[in-house]
Amino acid sequence: MLASRRLVHANLASRPLVLGGSRHQLSVLRSKVLVRGLQLQHNAQTDRETITRLLYSIGTKREVERYLRIFSSSSHPSQPAKFAVIKIGGAVLDQIDELALSLSFLYRVGLYPVVLHGAGPQLNVILEKEGVTPDYSDGIRITDAKTLQIARRVFLEENLRLVGALEALGTRARPITGGVFTADFLDREKYGLVGKITRVDKRPLEASIRAGALPILTSLAESSEGQLLNVNADIAAGELAKELEPMKIVFLNDKGGLYHGVTGKKLDVINLDEEYDSLMKESWVKYGTKLKLREIKELLDHLPRSSSVAIISAPSLQKELFTDSGAGTLIRRGYRLFKHNSVAAVGADRLRQVIHDRDPDIISGEGSVSGVLAEIGKTPCTIYGDEAFDVVAIVSHPEGEVPVMTKLLASRTGILNNVIDNIFNKIRNDHRKLFWAARTEDENRAWHFERADGSFTRAGRTLFWYGIQDINEVERVVSEYEQKGRIDRAILPVGPSPPPPRSSSSSSPASGSGSGSRSFSTLARRVPGSTRGYATAANEKRIALIGARGFTGQALVSLLDAHPGMRLTHVSSRQLAGYSLEGYTKNPVTYSNLSPGDVETMEKNGEVDGWIMALPNGVCKPFVDAIDRGGKGKDKGGVVLDLSADYRFEGEAGWTYGLPELYGRTRIMAATRISNPGCYATSSQLLIAPLLSLLDPAAPPTVFGVSGYSGGGTVAGTSDPDGRPTTVAKITPESLGGGIRAYALTDHIHEREARHHLLQLPDAAQGGGDGGAMQLGVGFGFVPHVAPWFSGILSTVSVPLRKSVTAQEVRALYEARYAGEPLVRILGQGVPQLQDAEGKHGWVVGGFQVHSSGKRVVVVGGLDNLLKGAATQAVQNLNLALGFSELDGIPLD
Repeated sequence: MLASRRLVHANLASRPLVLGGSRHQLSVLRSKVLVRGLQLQHNAQTDRETITRLLYSIGTKREVERYLRIFSSSSHPSQPAKFAVIKIGGAVLDQIDELALSLSFLYRVGLYPVVLHGAGPQLNVILEKEGVTPDYSDGIRITDAKTLQIARRVFLEENLRLVGALEALGTRARPITGGVFTADFLDREKYGLVGKITRVDKRPLEASIRAGALPILTSLAESSEGQLLNVNADIAAGELAKELEPMKIVFLNDKGGLYHGVTGKKLDVINLDEEYDSLMKESWVKYGTKLKLREIKELLDHLPRSSSVAIISAPSLQKELFTDSGAGTLIRRGYRLFKHNSVAAVGADRLRQVIHDRDPDIISGEGSVSGVLAEIGKTPCTIYGDEAFDVVAIVSHPEGEVPVMTKLLASRTGILNNVIDNIFNKIRNDHRKLFWAARTEDENRAWHFERADGSFTRAGRTLFWYGIQDINEVERVVSEYEQKGRIDRAILPVGPSPPPPRSSSSSSPASGSGSGSRSFSTLARRVPGSTRGYATAANEKRIALIGARGFTGQALVSLLDAHPGMRLTHVSSRQLAGYSLEGYTKNPVTYSNLSPGDVETMEKNGEVDGWIMALPNGVCKPFVDAIDRGGKGKDKGGVVLDLSADYRFEGEAGWTYGLPELYGRTRIMAATRISNPGCYATSSQLLIAPLLSLLDPAAPPTVFGVSGYSGGGTVAGTSDPDGRPTTVAKITPESLGGGIRAYALTDHIHEREARHHLLQLPDAAQGGGDGGAMQLGVGFGFVPHVAPWFSGILSTVSVPLRKSVTAQEVRALYEARYAGEPLVRILGQGVPQLQDAEGKHGWVVGGFQVHSSGKRVVVVGGLDNLLKGAATQAVQNLNLALGFSELDGIPLD
């Protein structure tokens, strides 16, 4: 169910094109587009080509172009409304600017969704002002004449407001507030003027699309006698979809998806045929969630299997539609999955046809269908698939050996509807470890990388694996494969590798035997205790900093200036390009404005040993992808450390989460892709981790956090007299009026980040001696605040416990957990204050207090959001990854 699956906005009037998922991202990407001189033309083809290129920043070129082809081909002049029905919740209308940008984006690439909106929250506000108390029965708004009169006015105002926002962006839109839905009274005596839709007239919608305008509908209906009736917008969207049979039905809401009621994790994919019955029996599926799932199933039962429902937030609409990984919750009927241990059980004819039509080795003439079928019988194997045979996978698993997925054959429908993810997850459930190979020209190659822990590319094929972190074990398995002929020797990482592209600073992998080195592209050959000749302090490492203008960038420059073994060779900032870097004294450095193409070339030429991405959320992917491309086929590419939140949840995609005090040093030492934790997330995890085994499953912890205003980031300030751009804090002490301000009151990304990673700790899986489980899956509360000091975070956690403890016992837990950690300081007495955190490079904890009941503990932690919460932790992680002492360049407080 939680299968991995697949934000782009564009200001599409005569202004420069922009892209992103938040105002900050929009600002950054607007600048990137400006510097390249891309100006929108009014010609639609120019728009489409330009936006398509920008789409590549949210997904691979192949997947973006694939979805564009599929969606573009879904409609026909005779049936122009086949692409999507998008239902917009009333709360989303409050985000009118981002909503309009998302819809305008689709319009500019030639896609015409049918848009239907609600206006419930807006209606409630007006009703309250006019003295009407909203009344509901069975979740349905009871609608009298006055309520309907007000509803009609509100719907019209909101409809015209959305149309106006779209037109302001150069997107043609047509308001359609009637003439589409015909309805009877649902139950006049019980609900009043509420309708049940009996007919949908799609002609006004199709006429709008043929005229080149997006149809924007309200959910009001009329009876056959002309009586206006109120209809729930979700129900209206469902009836509209049944009539149009679109490829996508999208529900935009402010939550961005459906969430598991116990773990708190977003449900990425729900395959109804496979999961609906069991899902509806889950204890947490009740009330609104159960009703929503039942309504969606009933809707999809009326539609072709190619139709699917997506529940997503407006800023993430493009990521959901145009990438394999997606962003919200995808729900589809799907097919039931099967797994059999023989060709006969599957059906030889069906299997033979799938192999003939899809196997690239057969299509290229390198193999035969009979040869593939013969190989299946040589070892114990399992054949996985779905009833429609959209995806078939074959896994060979001789007893005592690591399994190999010898075939993964997917149709276009299997990829589009993510059947391939369901099959792969079923394989993962059956096999803790797995190896498989894919051709380098495979258009879905990114999908493989996202699901692998490591890979190696050779002879036009990439060998992938998951479930193995120790490089020595990888080598042992590969050696066994070579001896037994289980994988084509030509693609195995055996024998000497080609010489590295540069000799002066190229790193030689650790080798205990002196034999030829072997290259692994995503799981680096570095393990504790090994000889790392390429990772000594004497071998200076060249560092590139992408996004050096903000407060964190400035802190990194200061730390790298004092580092004994790292040298800053490149700094990139669009605004400061051409100016000299201030605060760095080792060697002269001039700001440049590096593009992904520049980065790819630098990586290919071996110019950088470590890349630091200090960019806003959602911006760095094009640069990471460029580094991946530039490093293909190399023994060892540059280490990438990302300071944003983009890859903090990507453990299965080759990224390592860099919080050494909790998750150890070994994986970081072997990593080439490191996600730097968030500041609040760092402090929250360090606070909660020692108490995991004591948590009360029924009462989650609560963290109250207060941060200096530097955590809000920077904006452009006035230029210096010499014209040099400056930055100033986005939030100022004056704007806070001397107090503190709460923000992001629920679902802060650091809350989700901390919960996600704490669940990986051993203590999260098992409780103490009396069997109490940790159960952090229900989440923990986190309320952040911004304060009128520059930097420094103080976090107070209140933790209900499942058994009584004393303050001394609590303190002992922290002392045991963080014994020997040089960047953790446990106060002897008292509560951490701002001076204990601001400007300090570590984390401080104290104030251990227990409630009189003995079953609730309060602890206070502190760190500097720019240092241990960002820059210091980045240097700490790079030290481990590049082979330096962990604390090199980090002043001890």
